[in-house]
Amino acid sequence: NKFDIYEVVTQKIIDRLEEGVVPWQMPWRTTSGMPRNLVTNRNYNGINFWMLLCNPFPTPFYMTFEQAKALNGNIRKGEKSTMVVFWKLLESVEKNGDIKKTPFLRYYNVFNLSQTEGIDLTKVPPTEAFDHDFNSIGAAEAIIHNWKACPKIVHGESHAYYSPVTDTVGMPDPRTFFHDEQYYSTLYHEAIHCCGHKSRLGRHEKIKDHQFGSQDYSQEELCAEMGAAYLCGITGIEQETIQNNAAYIKSWIRTFNDDPKVLVMAAAQAQKSVDFILGNRQEQEP
Repeated sequence: NKFDIYEVVTQKIIDRLEEGVVPWQMPWRTTSGMPRNLVTNRNYNGINFWMLLCNPFPTPFYMTFEQAKALNGNIRKGEKSTMVVFWKLLESVEKNGDIKKTPFLRYYNVFNLSQTEGIDLTKVPPTEAFDHDFNSIGAAEAIIHNWKACPKIVHGESHAYYSPVTDTVGMPDPRTFFHDEQYYSTLYHEAIHCCGHKSRLGRHEKIKDHQFGSQDYSQEELCAEMGAAYLCGITGIEQETIQNNAAYIKSWIRTFNDDPKVLVMAAAQAQKSVDFILGNRQEQEP
């Protein structure tokens, strides 16, 4: 059913947005390469690219159930497939004898290589893991390094996040970002989020509605983006990052046209978080 396929595809992207991941705004490369079919070695394009890129698998290779069998492998029990869509032309004959071709959407299911077993991994093509050598920026690095209340930062994750449950910041490998400045902008975004923890400013305990798209959720996201922009400006890397942040903030601003107080509150919370980070500085070693 054409409508159902559209609905499923849309819901998959919405699900990722609700998890705080905006697929088309990730300023880092995947550590394993672009999603592609293991057998044909062809890259997936269009919406398939984004849907597969959302998956936190360590390898970019996908295959159908039958392709896995042909490689003497099988899908591990309990593994869930990912839907891939494609256009197919339906031909019909008009009254005047002309052939009419109508495109309609079809789908099939694929599995990631890491979801399989029995496949000879020595025949899997190598992938280019990283985009460039990462060069730390002194002033930007110092803000996090000198912050006494800084939570644990775990690198090597598939996406950036802050977990209030474990009070941990997860970050992709620094070398996977397209630019070094984007690494710090993303890290600052998560750092502002973690300032809301009960052991710091306690902002999260006052949030009543954590649902994606709610006023409280959007205000927290605005706070994080504004705070990241502030810190980027302080460290002198605003030229590389503020434009992207401004575009992201603008998308949230449209939600609050009827209540300008929310924007003022988000900016105030962002400033308070920045002051908190800069005010908790460790003494430099002599």
